[in-house]
Amino acid sequence: MGNSDYAFPSKGDCAHRVAIPPPQPFYKSLKRSLKETFFPDDPLRQFKNQPPSRKFILGLQYFLPILEWAPRYTFQYFKADLIAGITIASLAIPQGISYAQLANLPPILGLYSSFVPPLVYAMMGSSRDLAVGTVAVASLLTASMLGSEVNANDNPTLYLHLAFTATFFAGVLQATLGILRLGFIVDFLSHATIVGFMAGAATVVCLQQLKGILGLERFTHGTDVVSVMRSVFTQTHQSKRRPKFFWISAMAPLTSVILGSLLVYLTHAENHGVQVIGHLKKGLNPPSLTDLAFGSQYVTLAMKTGIVTGVIALAEGIAVGRSFAMFKNYHIDGNKEMIAFGMMNIAGSCTSCYLTTGPFSRSAVNFNAGCKTAVSNIVMATAVMITLLFLTPLFHYTPLVVLSSIIIAAMLGLIDYEAALHLWKVDKFDFVVCISAYIGVVFGSVEIGLVIAVALSVLRVLLFVARPRTTVLGNIPNSMVYRSVEHYPVVDSVPGVLILRIDAPIYFANASYLRERISRWIDEEEDKLKSSGEASLQYIILDMGSVANIDTSGIGMLEEVKKIIDRRGLKLVLANPGSEVMKKLDKSKFLDEIGQEWVYLTVAEAVGACNFMLHSCKPAPATDNNV
Repeated sequence: MGNSDYAFPSKGDCAHRVAIPPPQPFYKSLKRSLKETFFPDDPLRQFKNQPPSRKFILGLQYFLPILEWAPRYTFQYFKADLIAGITIASLAIPQGISYAQLANLPPILGLYSSFVPPLVYAMMGSSRDLAVGTVAVASLLTASMLGSEVNANDNPTLYLHLAFTATFFAGVLQATLGILRLGFIVDFLSHATIVGFMAGAATVVCLQQLKGILGLERFTHGTDVVSVMRSVFTQTHQSKRRPKFFWISAMAPLTSVILGSLLVYLTHAENHGVQVIGHLKKGLNPPSLTDLAFGSQYVTLAMKTGIVTGVIALAEGIAVGRSFAMFKNYHIDGNKEMIAFGMMNIAGSCTSCYLTTGPFSRSAVNFNAGCKTAVSNIVMATAVMITLLFLTPLFHYTPLVVLSSIIIAAMLGLIDYEAALHLWKVDKFDFVVCISAYIGVVFGSVEIGLVIAVALSVLRVLLFVARPRTTVLGNIPNSMVYRSVEHYPVVDSVPGVLILRIDAPIYFANASYLRERISRWIDEEEDKLKSSGEASLQYIILDMGSVANIDTSGIGMLEEVKKIIDRRGLKLVLANPGSEVMKKLDKSKFLDEIGQEWVYLTVAEAVGACNFMLHSCKPAPATDNNV
């Protein structure tokens, strides 16, 4: 049945009246809003109708997930986790040393950071596949932000203490976000932002490794490509006068720390210009609680560094954890992960560790090695513990070029050009965000790239809110369905009626825009009808189905639109308003102004009523078409 055949009764006999929701106490509405904001996953559901003893156990299991799955742990799981743990330990040890060098910290801190934090995460984390450790991007950020005011070579003790302090602040931030269930803040780092930022940071990290690859002694502390390349080309005379055994370190395989160390040891290459790690202190993590520089004049710098690196590490860790959880078809709690990350970094800051999270490369190795639970992190930490107790002297002769090569190999995987191409195909604005973040990091600094990326992401959110889509609807032939005329070119327009759909909540941020846009739609429709000689416009129907909420500014906008439409001699009709919208329109007395008989349950009923009035009543002449 087409629209022309729709038989609509008189307004007083309408069978489908839009109801006004029953009033609710304010505290109930507030409680529901807070629950939807902070508890969308309803974490307290499992505690309902449980005895106190069971609630206590469930509470412990919530904060310590290991208590939930440990009783079901089997020997078959342990065999798989043992293999995975040893595998990621073989990667974590050289990577940890490499990333500590990248952060301008003593290499031993990379091993310390691969011992305590994984043990904390194994108890508190909800991911089975995440392998905890240091990451290159956070290491680069630490070096860039702390190094801007404190030189690691001139004042190594202060720099080290600030790194511990920044890690503490990062952990506090992460744990606080998880406890207060504010994890949605991290979601402002969109996928496009992360792709561009990670690729830019990976490029910068790779460029920074030219110091180790080329054996340069003096190198820029800047992270932009211009400063790095200037350092390289102004020291070309050094690279031409290569040390006698430079070819040994230059050709060392990416993963061959042992072979590289052995070759350096046998050939005494460290005496001929090949840079090596040097002495690494034996023993487990020394306490560093008293080293936290809360009273330092640079505490603000440490706090800023902790906040920025903490958010980046949180976004990366949760994204990696969710990705692997999707592959294995299980769920991880984002807020639990934040608490786990926060607690492991707080514990790490007190045990000579710097910032850790769940890096993609190490987690991918853990996943591919067949891990079953977080016990693989415990196995890795045990292997690192053995290394700290007995094997650190073996790393004395490890050439720095091997560490640089390890970093480059890990970073190349972060330059995801396929994801960038996918963004270009699907959403050009996301591609612009991605490339802007990349250019900002590579040609500016890591901080500039991060600010640009976040600013563009927030700008897009504001554009969605401040400039919502409004579309003209038409009738699909032989149906009572109304869809966008742009999406469905075959739709028929309704003579004398303009149907507009608003595709967003109406707030103070977009109220003025919507008022102007609706007026422009009316002007364009009237001009089109005049040029074609068709029937004049009589009714404006606003489809409110996508308007989830409205504030006082939005109600004021509707009142102004109604006045504009009245002055033109037209009639405003509302269709499909939601419960929140109806409640506020009723309390503001707007329903009395428009008349509740002009509020309909569906667009089809609104069109039917307008057609009925057009065919049964003589329209009033327009008083002013130029308002």
